[in-house]
Amino acid sequence: QVQLQESGGGLVQAGGSLRLSCSHSGRTFESYVMGWFRQAPGKEREFVAARWSRGDTRYADSVKGRFAISTDNAKKTMYLQMGSLKPSDTAVYYCALDLNFETIQTLARDYDYWGQGTQVTVSS
Repeated sequence: QVQLQESGGGLVQAGGSLRLSCSHSGRTFESYVMGWFRQAPGKEREFVAARWSRGDTRYADSVKGRFAISTDNAKKTMYLQMGSLKPSDTAVYYCALDLNFETIQTLARDYDYWGQGTQVTVSS
Protein backbone atom coordinates (compact mmCIF):
# COMPACT_ATOMS: atom_id res chain seq x y z
CA GLN A 1 0.00 0.00 0.00
CA VAL A 2 1.14 3.55 -0.70
CA GLN A 3 0.39 6.62 1.35
CA LEU A 4 0.99 10.20 0.30
CA GLN A 5 1.12 13.16 2.67
CA GLU A 6 1.28 16.80 1.64
CA SER A 7 2.52 19.67 3.78
CA GLY A 8 3.55 23.27 3.40
CA GLY A 9 0.33 25.01 2.49
CA GLY A 10 -0.76 28.26 4.04
CA LEU A 11 -1.71 31.86 3.50
CA VAL A 12 0.55 34.10 1.45
CA GLN A 13 0.24 37.49 -0.20
CA ALA A 14 0.20 37.85 -3.95
CA GLY A 15 3.72 37.81 -5.31
CA GLY A 16 4.94 35.62 -2.49
CA SER A 17 6.30 32.08 -2.44
CA LEU A 18 5.51 28.76 -0.83
CA ARG A 19 7.03 25.33 -1.00
CA LEU A 20 4.82 22.27 -0.80
CA SER A 21 6.14 18.84 0.11
CA CYS A 22 4.73 15.41 -0.56
CA SER A 23 6.21 12.40 1.12
CA HIS A 24 5.27 8.87 0.18
CA SER A 25 5.54 5.73 2.25
CA GLY A 26 4.92 2.08 1.68
CA ARG A 27 6.13 0.20 -1.34
CA THR A 28 9.13 1.40 -3.30
CA PHE A 29 8.82 1.65 -7.06
CA GLU A 30 11.56 1.75 -9.62
CA SER A 31 9.72 4.00 -12.02
CA TYR A 32 6.74 6.23 -11.42
CA VAL A 33 5.28 9.65 -12.02
CA MET A 34 4.46 11.97 -9.16
CA GLY A 35 2.30 14.97 -9.80
CA TRP A 36 0.59 17.96 -8.29
CA PHE A 37 -3.01 18.87 -8.91
CA ARG A 38 -5.17 21.59 -7.45
CA GLN A 39 -8.85 22.16 -6.95
CA ALA A 40 -10.49 25.48 -6.28
CA PRO A 41 -14.04 25.70 -4.90
CA GLY A 42 -16.60 24.87 -7.56
CA LYS A 43 -13.97 23.84 -10.08
CA GLU A 44 -12.62 20.56 -11.33
CA ARG A 45 -9.31 19.22 -10.17
CA GLU A 46 -6.63 20.48 -12.55
CA PHE A 47 -3.11 19.44 -13.37
CA VAL A 48 -0.29 21.62 -12.08
CA ALA A 49 2.98 19.75 -12.61
CA ALA A 50 4.42 16.26 -12.65
CA ARG A 51 7.77 14.57 -12.70
CA TRP A 52 8.85 11.17 -13.89
CA SER A 53 11.16 9.44 -11.43
CA ARG A 54 13.87 9.44 -14.08
CA GLY A 55 13.76 13.17 -14.63
CA ASP A 56 11.24 14.45 -17.19
CA THR A 57 8.87 17.13 -15.96
CA ARG A 58 5.72 18.73 -17.27
CA TYR A 59 3.93 21.89 -16.20
CA ALA A 60 0.56 23.43 -16.80
CA ASP A 61 0.81 26.57 -18.92
CA SER A 62 -0.65 28.60 -16.06
CA VAL A 63 2.32 27.88 -13.79
CA LYS A 64 5.24 27.66 -16.21
CA GLY A 65 8.06 29.90 -15.11
CA ARG A 66 6.57 30.35 -11.65
CA PHE A 67 6.45 26.83 -10.20
CA ALA A 68 9.18 24.20 -10.08
CA ILE A 69 8.87 20.55 -9.18
CA SER A 70 11.70 18.55 -7.71
CA THR A 71 12.19 15.25 -5.95
CA ASP A 72 14.47 13.78 -3.34
CA ASN A 73 14.31 10.07 -4.00
CA ALA A 74 16.31 9.21 -0.89
CA LYS A 75 13.70 10.97 1.23
CA LYS A 76 10.82 9.77 -0.94
CA THR A 77 9.68 13.36 -1.11
CA MET A 78 8.51 15.59 -3.91
CA TYR A 79 8.47 19.36 -3.71
CA LEU A 80 6.58 22.09 -5.48
CA GLN A 81 8.29 25.45 -5.22
CA MET A 82 5.71 28.11 -6.01
CA GLY A 83 6.68 31.68 -6.76
CA SER A 84 5.01 34.87 -7.98
CA LEU A 85 1.80 33.54 -6.51
CA LYS A 86 -1.50 34.96 -7.67
CA PRO A 87 -4.94 34.90 -6.08
CA SER A 88 -5.95 32.55 -8.90
CA ASP A 89 -3.51 29.98 -7.47
CA THR A 90 -5.72 29.63 -4.41
CA ALA A 91 -6.84 26.02 -4.14
CA VAL A 92 -6.36 22.77 -2.31
CA TYR A 93 -3.22 21.19 -3.68
CA TYR A 94 -2.95 17.43 -3.97
CA CYS A 95 -0.03 15.20 -4.75
CA ALA A 96 -0.62 12.05 -6.71
CA LEU A 97 1.23 8.97 -7.87
CA ASP A 98 0.89 7.23 -11.22
CA LEU A 99 2.31 3.73 -11.48
CA ASN A 100 0.85 2.74 -14.85
CA PHE A 101 2.12 5.29 -17.28
CA GLU A 102 3.57 5.57 -20.74
CA THR A 103 3.97 9.31 -20.51
CA ILE A 104 3.35 12.01 -17.94
CA GLN A 105 -0.42 12.23 -17.66
CA THR A 106 -2.36 15.40 -16.94
CA LEU A 107 -5.74 13.90 -16.12
CA ALA A 108 -6.53 13.17 -12.49
CA ARG A 109 -8.22 9.87 -13.39
CA ASP A 110 -4.89 8.46 -14.57
CA TYR A 111 -3.29 8.67 -11.14
CA ASP A 112 -3.48 5.75 -8.75
CA TYR A 113 -2.83 7.22 -5.31
CA TRP A 114 -3.67 10.58 -3.77
CA GLY A 115 -2.80 12.58 -0.71
CA GLN A 116 -5.36 14.37 1.43
CA GLY A 117 -4.50 17.82 0.13
CA THR A 118 -3.13 21.03 1.58
CA GLN A 119 -4.76 24.44 1.33
CA VAL A 120 -2.97 27.29 -0.40
CA THR A 121 -4.55 30.72 -0.12
CA VAL A 122 -3.13 33.73 -1.93
CA SER A 123 -4.46 37.08 -0.82
CA SER A 124 -4.55 40.12 -3.08
